[in-house]
Amino acid sequence: MAAAAGRVTARSARRRSSLRTRLELGLLLTPALALFLLFVLAPMAAAIYYSFYRWNGFGPLTNFVGLDNYRKALSDPVFQGAIWHNVLIAVLSLLVQLPLSLGLALLLNGRIRGRALLRTLVFMPYVLSEAITAVLWLSLLQPGGSVDELLRGVGLQSLTHQWLADRGIVLYTLFAVITWKYIGFGIILFLAGLQGVPPELKEAAAIDGATAWQTTRRIVLPLLGPTVRIWAFLSIIGALQLFDLIWIMTLGGPAGASATMSTYLIDRGFRRYQFGFGSAVTVILFAICFVFALIYQRFALRRDTQGALTRMAGS
Repeated sequence: MAAAAGRVTARSARRRSSLRTRLELGLLLTPALALFLLFVLAPMAAAIYYSFYRWNGFGPLTNFVGLDNYRKALSDPVFQGAIWHNVLIAVLSLLVQLPLSLGLALLLNGRIRGRALLRTLVFMPYVLSEAITAVLWLSLLQPGGSVDELLRGVGLQSLTHQWLADRGIVLYTLFAVITWKYIGFGIILFLAGLQGVPPELKEAAAIDGATAWQTTRRIVLPLLGPTVRIWAFLSIIGALQLFDLIWIMTLGGPAGASATMSTYLIDRGFRRYQFGFGSAVTVILFAICFVFALIYQRFALRRDTQGALTRMAGS
């Protein structure tokens, strides 16, 4: 009898403990879930709903057009060009920013004089807001601005251009500004990854006669793989959603030469009061980012997350 009563008491204690845990989780998660529902899921559902209407943002929703807004967006040459511009910036980020960030991180990770100051200087542009960066470079790149005057001062006046008005180079000019702005983030991220490389491996490689380049290529870079993949994911997602710098500097012009999906969305949705059409563009942009994130998670980040989960379980 005493043993049975003890088991009943133990079960009751476990149930009370489980109930208390659930209540605590509910109290802690409810505010975050409420904010997520209010500011993420609800606007997303509203955008999907509005995308089926031809609506200028005023009055009731009466002109149902089904998928017509999606067809118009996907068949618009300006939107197709905007998608290509986002993809081009993402590819250029991988081809230019990745080796540049990685090389500077390796350099700043070594024992050089003024290393702390140099790290601060390369990270400073990233701290600036996009609006400040855009206004700063907008003034520098104006005809007769500081960039042109610098080129003339060193005898390269033939290289002066209408940097933000020439359709052939405006996107590459903006990419240079984007690189200046965001390269510091990549450098700091890679520097953090380099701190996780065991120094014993470098010492063992040096004892075996490996050169500095061989050690970097055979040991350091493979161990930086997870950090590189995280950086690539953040860089590509940022390129697909790029808006602030381009909108302030060029408004997507001239003639759509620097338009991105986000600038196209704001131009159609808010400047031309085509809220239904803009909502369709929003859904398309979200779908592109979401599908990319799923594919990248499946094929690039899966082994990194699995390794992290395995280490957590082992600990």
